[in-house]
Amino acid sequence: MSYFKKFMEANEAYVNLHGTAHLPLPPKTKVAIITCMDSRLHVAQALGLALGDAHILRNAGGRVTPDMIRSLTISQQLLGTREIVVLHHTDCGAQTFTNDSFKQQLKKDLAVDVSNYDFLPFKDLEESVREDVAILKESPLIPDDVMISGAIYDVDTGRMLEIK
Repeated sequence: MSYFKKFMEANEAYVNLHGTAHLPLPPKTKVAIITCMDSRLHVAQALGLALGDAHILRNAGGRVTPDMIRSLTISQQLLGTREIVVLHHTDCGAQTFTNDSFKQQLKKDLAVDVSNYDFLPFKDLEESVREDVAILKESPLIPDDVMISGAIYDVDTGRMLEIK
């Protein structure tokens, strides 16, 4: 059985817990969270969020990219969020490679030239949070009155550390 079929079965049980109340489209907390796609991050549970509380935007490394800014612009201008949290984590896969090594691997394995890609790897975890916060603060699409914070989530303990 594929995992998708298992997901469909699990969803049946979830439907019974979900209820039928219609939640409003804008997130209740007016917060958008940018984080990594890592499966060890249960963002809602770690932050005490319930269904409908926040927008959670995920990609490899939890990096601020043009697509993240596109999503944040929609989140803010159409759906009313007024705060952004950049949440990176320990033991991140984006710390395990360099652009050059990964590009060479893709060329070898897939015969694809990705020389123009930046896969946004990083070595310094705290600095990656600071860089992404700075990108958001410099973006003309993110208003100056939007609160922006950064933190690191420890995948071994679940504890968050604020990065200033």
